[in-house]
Amino acid sequence: MENSFEEITQRAILVGVERNEDITYSMDELSQLAQAADCEVVGELVQKRERIDAAFFIGKGKLEELKSACENLESNMVIFNDELSGVQLRNIEEKLELKVIDRTILILDIFSKRAVSKEGKLQVELAQLQYRLPRLKGLGKSLSRLGGGIGTRGPGEKKLETDRRHVLSRMDDVKKELEDVKRIRSTQRGQRKKSEIPVVALVGYTNAGKSTVMNVLLQKANKEEKSVYAEDMLFATLDTSQRKIKLETKEEFILIDTVGFVSKLPHKLIEAFKGTLEEVIFADLLIHVVDASYENFAFQMDVTEKVLKEIKAEERKKITIFNKMDKIAYDEGIIPWGEDILYVSAKNGKGMDQLIQKIREIIFSGMVQATLLIPFERGDISSYLCNHTKIQKMDYKEEGVYIETKLLKADFNRYKEFVCD
Repeated sequence: MENSFEEITQRAILVGVERNEDITYSMDELSQLAQAADCEVVGELVQKRERIDAAFFIGKGKLEELKSACENLESNMVIFNDELSGVQLRNIEEKLELKVIDRTILILDIFSKRAVSKEGKLQVELAQLQYRLPRLKGLGKSLSRLGGGIGTRGPGEKKLETDRRHVLSRMDDVKKELEDVKRIRSTQRGQRKKSEIPVVALVGYTNAGKSTVMNVLLQKANKEEKSVYAEDMLFATLDTSQRKIKLETKEEFILIDTVGFVSKLPHKLIEAFKGTLEEVIFADLLIHVVDASYENFAFQMDVTEKVLKEIKAEERKKITIFNKMDKIAYDEGIIPWGEDILYVSAKNGKGMDQLIQKIREIIFSGMVQATLLIPFERGDISSYLCNHTKIQKMDYKEEGVYIETKLLKADFNRYKEFVCD
């Protein structure tokens, strides 16, 4: 029996064009993305050009060099580091006579494999449809190939290139379903706001360690059973996770783990995931997790800042934590320092107590010292204060329960009638 396409090892040559910037790190990242998609990288070709070739993206001479490399290295796929037009995809495939995909297709393919929740799957499908719609003609050969593999998951398998109306109709359906999910999230956000529980969102480059940071904070809150999936790989998790963290001081906040960022993250993907990323926009505090062990962490930090700016979240209060400090020799001359910068190793727990203290200082700084006298018939209030605040003094008097504690402003206003002079 012949092997299916999925069983054939996908061997790829990576292609990049260097214009006005160094693409070393971008190409290194492309290699990691390819590996995350179960593809073996067998070669790399970079061309310096002032202008992109409208027909072939790279020059014709370089294309011939690429074809020879594919034959010599027995490559059955070429992955470009930039987004290609439908015409470029078609022309390059005809010249090379093998499968050609670009960075956007590769990222969408990984997202398609990793999405678990209904919302995540819908968001990825919408981005795939938006990408393919203007390229139906150019993607014809690629999408009609027998079997699956990178770049053909999702809508591609249904040969949507034959029916533009079907693509548009499906896009409308997906958008409507995502609007329903957005309304549900908006309702949940409204409930959180009403309860005045602060929200802290983890943001950062993919594989910086956000999920591991969340798991350590859950462990410290004795909620290990609520841990999220964490793995040392790009885009290990896509779906947004929300967990309530209750500190030893009785203070509570909602912790949100968001999808990781990557350079040249397709705009269509950012648009599709905007519903999820809204959680970042409305958060009271952002924790920017940085992989301190990565050689050019400044590049990754810049990518994260650009995405935050694109979703209009760059002005949110933020703590920056340099994670994976266990992997490097600390050098103050290399890693920046500042009031809102911490150095941690989520893997072994170092620095995490300082992170919790920093979170407390920022999101609970507006707490009000209060003395209350709660009538015995309002035991619900006494119970709430015992469960949600750190009681400094509690006494039973003839008129009711005497309590000294610190309250969130919302709670202070809610129970103002019981405040003693």
